[in-house]
Amino acid sequence: MAEQLKDRKDMDPAFLWDLSSLFKDDEAWEEAFAGLSQKVDAVAAFDGKIVQADDGETAKNIRALLEAETELDLLLSDLFSYANLRRSEDTRAPQAQKMYARIYAKYVEAVTRTAFVQPQILSLSEQTLRKVMEKETLAPYRFVMEKLVRQKPHTLSEKEEALLARFGEVFAAPGQIADNLQDADLVFDPVKDAEGQEHELTGSNYILLQTSPDRTLRENSFRSFYKGYRQHINTFASAYAGAVKAAAAQAQVRGYASSRAMSMADENVPAEVYDTLIETVRAHLPAMYGYAELRKKLLSLDQLHYYDLYTPLTGSSGRKYTYQQAQQIILDAVAPLGESYTRIVREGFSSRWIDVYPNRGKSSGAFSSGTYGSNPYIMTNFTGTLDSVSTIAHEMGHSMHTWHSNHTQPPQYAEYTLFVAEVASTVNENLLVEHLLKTERDPGERLALLNQYLENFKGTVFRQVMFAEFEKNAHEMAERGEALDPESLNSLYEGLVRDYFGPVLVMDEEVKYEWARIPHFYRPFYVYKYATGYTSAVALSEAVRTGGGQAVRRYLEFLSMGGSADPLDELRHAGVDLASPAPLHAALQKFESVLEEARELASCL
Repeated sequence: MAEQLKDRKDMDPAFLWDLSSLFKDDEAWEEAFAGLSQKVDAVAAFDGKIVQADDGETAKNIRALLEAETELDLLLSDLFSYANLRRSEDTRAPQAQKMYARIYAKYVEAVTRTAFVQPQILSLSEQTLRKVMEKETLAPYRFVMEKLVRQKPHTLSEKEEALLARFGEVFAAPGQIADNLQDADLVFDPVKDAEGQEHELTGSNYILLQTSPDRTLRENSFRSFYKGYRQHINTFASAYAGAVKAAAAQAQVRGYASSRAMSMADENVPAEVYDTLIETVRAHLPAMYGYAELRKKLLSLDQLHYYDLYTPLTGSSGRKYTYQQAQQIILDAVAPLGESYTRIVREGFSSRWIDVYPNRGKSSGAFSSGTYGSNPYIMTNFTGTLDSVSTIAHEMGHSMHTWHSNHTQPPQYAEYTLFVAEVASTVNENLLVEHLLKTERDPGERLALLNQYLENFKGTVFRQVMFAEFEKNAHEMAERGEALDPESLNSLYEGLVRDYFGPVLVMDEEVKYEWARIPHFYRPFYVYKYATGYTSAVALSEAVRTGGGQAVRRYLEFLSMGGSADPLDELRHAGVDLASPAPLHAALQKFESVLEEARELASCL
């Protein structure tokens, strides 16, 4: 691994992704881009011509329209993905920036010119729609049509839909106001560490400072950070109240019982799943209290404060891995998923799906991408740490979900929903940790692995469910006509933190302002999916490790289902029924067993 960043042109091609499964080069991309307008025209030509007096003719028109839409979507996806991947290689490169801007503009044009499709199809009565969708002509698109029919009772006239669409920017304004306030206007006082050295505090480095072993730095950054939010809390409360009221108004106009019902309808997830998640996690809160106690003990604290919740229980692992070692560790970790799975992972490593090392200008972080006709691609910035290894395992989980879906489903059903998007990635992560725990004997290293497991649970299950409960209560308050002012929102959030972290946590006054910095609250009822995805992944990874061939077969079939069924049905097929609290209980019992082992190790250190 290079210790000094190189320019992209100087990197070893063996460790750069090969994008030729998308386009051979930029010139080939340009040739495909030139044909995009023709694909948009092919869809736009159906405007006003879909519905006919004869149901059979209408079915034929809808089939031809959906096929033209699918062709357009495939080309847009290829062009967009290639430009985005090229842009991420070196964010300073003007050619890739221009390609991305051009395809984004073309995408907006395509969406605008094809916006007639859904309203015109749904202008048919539900009875007629049902007759049309049962025609053999539409058999390959039956589930697509079923999802459309579900929206019929909540779809307005074409004129009303156009009017509502004009208010899109207005509805988005509260979130943009909050983003601008946080990203541009909020300025925090600099903070000092235990040595008196001054540090800049920003929204982007706050969590990093909260992980510092220097408790003085953690406390000072915590107090300065929330001082900034306190000074603007009235504006944050007004912005959030506006977002909640906008969601409530849209739900009412569309005939939904609530904003939550509207948000969950697209994936056909009933409210009971949301409520069961909250109830089940609340039943296991004593385990969270036990983790807080362990934190207090291992950090040798007289009192546990909110600024003590992010710092690692032990020093981070000092072990370093080569990329070759990382590949073998991941292959060994996913071996329980069978030879066919590991063969495809091996192919991903050898066929250059992965852009491995950092270079000058390369995007930070990591992601998995790809299209129906291409290989999946993984961007990472490998540095040899355990976290780097875990990141590749995580992103390879996404890529394997994509690979299985694309190789099994037709294009209209290949894309899986957000509800299940983090399942495969987390299964891989959990299999990696379990594999490392099987062979790790050093108590400190083992405790570091367990700490990672516990932190994943805390951040992805307990905190996200706490956020989900905050959202549920805030929206219900607005729908009852109650004020969402700073006092009510602060009180609601403070009470939930008390409930979720228990009596060992000292409740600093600043804690009640944390809700104001959570951007996901402006995308209503999204955060609960992190928790359902994580708990599902824990249940599935445990089944794979202990349940043998049948559990593996059902999991691989789940990966192959793409978007061909509702997400709850897909998870049921894999063996996780989120209509029942059983898989949630099983996942949280895993947290409790990991916590118990961490306690035992801590007593030996």
